[in-house]
Amino acid sequence: MDDIALNFSETSLKMINATLAFIMFGIALDLSFSKFQQVLRTPIKIIAGLTAQLLLLPAFTYLLIVIFQPQASIALGMILVASCPGGNISNFISSLAKANVALSITLTSITSVASIIFTPLNFSIYGNLYGPTQLILQEISLNWWEVVQTIATIIIIPIILGVIVKSKLPKIAHRVAKPLERLSMLLFLLIVIGALVSNLKNFLECITAVFVLVLLHNSGALGLGYGIGKLLGFSSDDNKALAIETGIQNSGLGLLIIFAFFDGLGGMAIITAWWGIWHIVSGFSLAYLWKK
Repeated sequence: MDDIALNFSETSLKMINATLAFIMFGIALDLSFSKFQQVLRTPIKIIAGLTAQLLLLPAFTYLLIVIFQPQASIALGMILVASCPGGNISNFISSLAKANVALSITLTSITSVASIIFTPLNFSIYGNLYGPTQLILQEISLNWWEVVQTIATIIIIPIILGVIVKSKLPKIAHRVAKPLERLSMLLFLLIVIGALVSNLKNFLECITAVFVLVLLHNSGALGLGYGIGKLLGFSSDDNKALAIETGIQNSGLGLLIIFAFFDGLGGMAIITAWWGIWHIVSGFSLAYLWKK
């Protein structure tokens, strides 16, 4: 599968760009200084969340790859997913799960901004640390400056614009924040499903291996977030938020990087797209159980 390039049109790529920008803009519309102030009173929670997502998850992913030794492109897809920031759906799932929503939004915002550094950094470190994936990176010669520009365009700029709209037009921001969030989530889900359907044959050939790896990967990520909160004696609501933030990744950014810079490399695209569906299933399932 390392030599398979999945089909993905230029129009679909532009749709991912626009959808991700909408998502980040919507997150910014929901930000408020009061929420930040509430969370900043206990900065250890933020530090724990950032540690789980930016440090422990990439390291856990590498350990998983060393144990199971999947095909190089699949391994590289796992590393990329682990290097991405938290996904916006985490805030919605945290709300459903009766978790600490303020902590969830704060962590999503911080990791989204920090992704301009940590996504290229973690991807480069662990991608080059594992021999088979190092060969792919050497063949492609990824231009990290272009990756940084892409992240800035679809994440940093929309967040800045959202914060400006929130401060200048608070009533309008409050009115459109939730509908915009739901619309962007729906668009992203349609894009991911479209990517899988248009490459159904390739997906079916590797569904067993991909399903097991994503299941273990996502379960481990959720466990890392919950476990670090439990270890530090946080409340149940905080632990839920940390679990969701670590287990819900911005797979849309991963897909964009794959199709923009890796020519739709088969294993990378399939495992990232499947993660995009599975983390919704696992997230909503946990939210239902926790809500009960």
